[in-house]
Amino acid sequence: MSTRVGALVPAAGRGERLGGGTPKALRPLAGRPMLLRAVETLLSSTLVSQVVVAAPPTLVEVVSQILGPRVRVVPGGAERVDSVRAALEALDDDIGVVLVHDAARPLTPAKLVDAVATTVLDGHPAVIPVLPVTDTVKEVDADGRVVRTPPRDVLRAVQTPQGFRRDILRTAYANRDLPVTDDAGLVEALGVPVTTIPGAEEAFKVTRPADLVLAEALLAQFAPGDGQR
Repeated sequence: MSTRVGALVPAAGRGERLGGGTPKALRPLAGRPMLLRAVETLLSSTLVSQVVVAAPPTLVEVVSQILGPRVRVVPGGAERVDSVRAALEALDDDIGVVLVHDAARPLTPAKLVDAVATTVLDGHPAVIPVLPVTDTVKEVDADGRVVRTPPRDVLRAVQTPQGFRRDILRTAYANRDLPVTDDAGLVEALGVPVTTIPGAEEAFKVTRPADLVLAEALLAQFAPGDGQR
């Protein structure tokens, strides 16, 4: 396996829950697009040597101008899986490890990016960052009745970037019919073991207006020149 690491950012979604009439990835956060902040984190990591972004097809040129020449921008698809496939095919041939990162996690620290990549390079075929679940979670049926309460101590909230051996991720994405919400779910369906590592509190996903307020507040705490953002 090649030790060169590439990162994919599917960013073609509309992000309607965030509102504002702008694709979520391009919504400004403290004056700069969330997508730009997420990509800058990947570029500032020690191990990532290539970044490919899947953008809305009508905005490829605009996104390319925002991100600059170090980032390859390709047209994304109607669904997230389509965007990941398109970005995966655009990677350099000698990329051996692939990270998939949400554009909507703009405050993810570069050290978490490197931790995921390092764990894959150490021999784990699939790696995801996770945090313990602090809320009680209920499983409910179609009528809203509680079916069961899974024990909280075995549950984890999953973050990105998620890291994979490239050959495994390509095999996983060859299956077009699996209803999953993250890349690791596709890999799990192959029977490939998925390793967890500790995530980061600041790597939360900006999905709703309240998340945007929290992200703005956290950015305001970073002192100028402290290397955070």
